[in-house]
Amino acid sequence: MAVKSLIINPGSTSTKIGVFEDETLLFEETLRHPTEEIEKYDSIVDQKDFRKQIILDVLEKKNFDIKSLQVVVGRGGMLKPIPSGTYPVSDDLIRDLKIGVQGPHASNLGGILAREIGDSIGVPSYIVDPTVVDELIPIARYSGIPELPRTSVFHALNQKAVAKRFAKEQNKAYNTLNLIVVHMGGGVSVGAHEQGRVIDVFNALDGDGAFSPERAGAVPSGALIKMCFSGKYTEKEVYKKVVGNGGFNAYVGTNDMRDVDAMAEEGNEKAAEVREAFILQVAKDIGSMSCVLKGKVDQIIFTGGIAYDKVVVSGLKERVGFIAPITVYPGEDELLALAQGALRVMNGEEQAMTY
Repeated sequence: MAVKSLIINPGSTSTKIGVFEDETLLFEETLRHPTEEIEKYDSIVDQKDFRKQIILDVLEKKNFDIKSLQVVVGRGGMLKPIPSGTYPVSDDLIRDLKIGVQGPHASNLGGILAREIGDSIGVPSYIVDPTVVDELIPIARYSGIPELPRTSVFHALNQKAVAKRFAKEQNKAYNTLNLIVVHMGGGVSVGAHEQGRVIDVFNALDGDGAFSPERAGAVPSGALIKMCFSGKYTEKEVYKKVVGNGGFNAYVGTNDMRDVDAMAEEGNEKAAEVREAFILQVAKDIGSMSCVLKGKVDQIIFTGGIAYDKVVVSGLKERVGFIAPITVYPGEDELLALAQGALRVMNGEEQAMTY
């Protein structure tokens, strides 16, 4: 019997929903939330009823009977560090989503909304591979300052989905392969997947690794300390330089790789140099992860929106093609990845995890 699922992926100013029958998308909608509407609420959690009603209204307009669903799946949020997998939305998980254990984020609403809608029709609710998935080996946590351990914050949902897709296409088990997965979007994360576990990864939010369209990545720590104590900036302003206004935004005033390409093609030497610097930094991250895997790399996988960029992909292939063969899965289909996670549990292919 086919499994019909409702998938909920909240963003800061939108909520994406999709309805699937097994892995077939029946329909999807991106529900936009004007800034003035979002600003009415004191916290992200306070938006829950507002977003829930919009979802239900859209389903009703489409004459979709929510009682025909077998499962509701939400995007995982900033929970405590957990292993990869599909998690039932338990009371403990709900509590930590509401608190925002590792910070406030719109994705915290995913599990909360899934649980409420699921409970209302008597079906299970899940989250799948949130950004806080942590499978790091102990030695990967060392940073050089004991109080500042390296942390695992990355595009776990998409990285795991494309890694499993590649394994399936090769008729191999994910847990038999060594892969380097490179997600290139608003942030960049490069992960070393050793036999089914991401044993090392660059923090894609505010830690280390390559700069990206919106994030600074690793920066000279001494200079950053001086900036922090210069008296010129508040803590919030410095953090914004690292997350939000860093990377492409800081260098060429855009967070869109397509704009960077257009500027480079029009003769903008700065844009062309920034693009080459980006390629170099991502390549260096890939090289680092090949060392983590001791040179035993079965495949390098490029994914995320920037994986559509032919200049970037070509440049990376030139620099890292000697390490392993390369596969490109451009874009990120988060709705499908969430549906697949729940489906694996519903079909008995995987055991549900316990939070």
